[in-house]
Amino acid sequence: MAAFIQKLFRNRKTVSQERPKAARKQENDQPSEEDKKQLQRQQQEKLLNSDPSQPALAKLAIEGMTSALRLEAARRLQQEDLLQEVLKQAKGRDKGVYQTAKQSLQQLKDQQAKEKAVKNRIAELVRQAQDQAKSEDTKLFEARLTSVQDSWQTVEEQATPEQTQQFLEAVHQIRERLKQFKEDQAEEQRHLEQKCQRDETLELLQQTLAQLKSADPSGLPSESALDALQKTQENRWLEATRETQVDKQEQKRYEQSMLALRNYLAAVRRLNNVLPQITELNGGSTDAPQQLVNALLAEVAWPKEFPLPEPLSGLQALAGKPKPQTPSSADHEQQKMSTEALESTLPKLEAALEARQFKESRQLLKVAQGQLQALDQRHRKGFQARMQLLAGQFRELSDWQGFATAPKQQSLCEQMEYLADQPIEPEAKAERIKELQNEWRELGGSSDRSLWNRFKAASDQAYEPCKAYFEAKSDLKQANLQKRAAICEELEHFLQHADWTNIDWKGAERIHQTARQEWKAAWPVDFRDNRQMQKRFDDLLKQLERPLDEERLRNETAKQSIVERAQSLINHEPLQEAMDQAKALQTEWKTVGITRHREDRKLWQAFRKACDQIFERREAQRSAQQQASNEADEAARAALENYQSLGTEVDEATLEEAKSALKRLADSPLSRPVREEVQSLRQHLASLGQRRKLTARLESWKSLITNRVSGSLSSEQTPPAWQKLAADAEPLSGRDLVIRAEILSGKETPDADQGRRMEIQVQRLAEGLGGGDNSTPEQELERLIAIWCLHPAIDDVHTEHAERLAQALETHLHR
Repeated sequence: MAAFIQKLFRNRKTVSQERPKAARKQENDQPSEEDKKQLQRQQQEKLLNSDPSQPALAKLAIEGMTSALRLEAARRLQQEDLLQEVLKQAKGRDKGVYQTAKQSLQQLKDQQAKEKAVKNRIAELVRQAQDQAKSEDTKLFEARLTSVQDSWQTVEEQATPEQTQQFLEAVHQIRERLKQFKEDQAEEQRHLEQKCQRDETLELLQQTLAQLKSADPSGLPSESALDALQKTQENRWLEATRETQVDKQEQKRYEQSMLALRNYLAAVRRLNNVLPQITELNGGSTDAPQQLVNALLAEVAWPKEFPLPEPLSGLQALAGKPKPQTPSSADHEQQKMSTEALESTLPKLEAALEARQFKESRQLLKVAQGQLQALDQRHRKGFQARMQLLAGQFRELSDWQGFATAPKQQSLCEQMEYLADQPIEPEAKAERIKELQNEWRELGGSSDRSLWNRFKAASDQAYEPCKAYFEAKSDLKQANLQKRAAICEELEHFLQHADWTNIDWKGAERIHQTARQEWKAAWPVDFRDNRQMQKRFDDLLKQLERPLDEERLRNETAKQSIVERAQSLINHEPLQEAMDQAKALQTEWKTVGITRHREDRKLWQAFRKACDQIFERREAQRSAQQQASNEADEAARAALENYQSLGTEVDEATLEEAKSALKRLADSPLSRPVREEVQSLRQHLASLGQRRKLTARLESWKSLITNRVSGSLSSEQTPPAWQKLAADAEPLSGRDLVIRAEILSGKETPDADQGRRMEIQVQRLAEGLGGGDNSTPEQELERLIAIWCLHPAIDDVHTEHAERLAQALETHLHR
């Protein structure tokens, strides 16, 4: 083994001697291939980090020294032709670069395709808007405009200024056309409604006259009812002929029917005025004055086309005439006033008709007709021809006003027919049908029965799909009504069996909320059928809410108490106790039961505010502690800057000063990193102190070693413990002692003693394997020095050994 160890150490020595020569030789040689690659890699990394051009990135993606360089360069490539070249070069050579370039190229193509699609979409929207601006198709005109505008908003930012200008001009033209279309449609609808109103007026007048002609002579119709009918139909006709065209035959039918009704009403009034006299004559003797009977018959002047009432029949029998005679005016003064009023009105009517003032003409004609009816037959004859002429002129004016009614009614028929074919949601469809019917009615109906039949048939066809829906909705209303009845039954059962002294209040509150939600969900219901059910439900809810409200009030009082206790802890000391109590209050808060939501929010905000103020005190303390720590850290860093540079040459005073300063810092509220730095510096200073002591000891040992050689060393000069160390030691030669010291300190041994050194090392190894003592190198060196100085058996104590021993101590000091 000794030979092996010797050979091992010899090889180490040879290597250690040859290594400097090889290093010196390499310094004189040219840079190695590895150095060149390293330099090239650094240059490529620098180029990649300096925002290179696209061609430079392509070159790096192909020729990069590392895969990371090539991948990063490929990721940053954006030029299509360069990506194609990199893809071609990397195929079969660099899979990562190939995949990256392929993906980037695909993304670039996708982006180009997307941009192209957006451009095509913009051009298509501009074309659609321009086509619609010129189109004559008015179906869904506004809906198409809305759709085009919504689509344009998604691509507007990518459009050019010229495209934006074209689109906006087209939209403006569409809106102008839409505005005109709506105005025309509204006008058409108004004329149609007016026509419908006129037809209904004529039909009502004809029905009324027919009923009057077939009425029982034993009874008379109500004068007030006839008067109301006349006035309402006159107003209705005037509104239905305002600013619209009226057929001459239609106007003639109205005038004839209204004239007959007015004559009949006037006759009824006259009859009612003289009815007491006629009744007295009919009930008296047969020798009634003939002149009085004739005067009464003439005053009433009952129209020939209507059956004579029984009072007039009896009066006519007394007069011996088959029909009443032409009456004479009984009130000449009243007739004179009515004549003067009519003569004043007629010139105004003529002037209004001449000026084609429809509204004024309509009002004046109505006044003139009323004044004409107030005249008796004799005074009326002089005005009838003139009135007929003026009425004809007014009909011509009405015809001119109502020329647009038929086209609008035609449009309503088309809209209703189109609606009948559309699969629209029933509610919306029914609402639209109603709107179209109202528009037809507002136009006044139509004199063309075929047009009305067409509109009616389209309406029925459009409403047909809605019937099943509304029937199902009716069934749904009934089912919802049954659900509501069940809710009431369950609520009533719960209230009857609830034990309010021991109840789950949150469960009761959930029942209350669930009942309200389910009641609301059971909709729609029939209003009339639901009236009593709603009252029952409201009463049951009130019965349930009463105890819930009482419990809520109790719990709100409990939470108010918690809030007050929390507020009392805001300034409580010590702070930790206040925080512990605040946490306990938070737990107690969670155990409190139901409360009103709004009141609970107010109480919670107050409680939260109090807790925040309590815990903000802790944050304030922490902030103060942090500030103190920061200040302590600043002071500590100043001390660290002063003493971190201390080395082995430091004097004792400075070392003690540094230790004192660090000792004072130990009590400061330092942060952990600074505290660790301070602790590290303290250990460093302690190491410096130990090293100074070791240096002093070694210097004293060197002096003792020298004195031993000169023979001037006495046992009193050595440490007391050395006597025992020297006495217990086995005798050693000075040569072996020095070699052992060199082994302990790591000092090289002269070549002449290398063999002996190997033997001693083997011996020490055997001693170590045998379980020798575990002394430190410093303790072992001290034992050797003690033997050198005090052991009497050392015979080769001379200067050379002393110097080698001193050098070993010096080497140990600087290890």
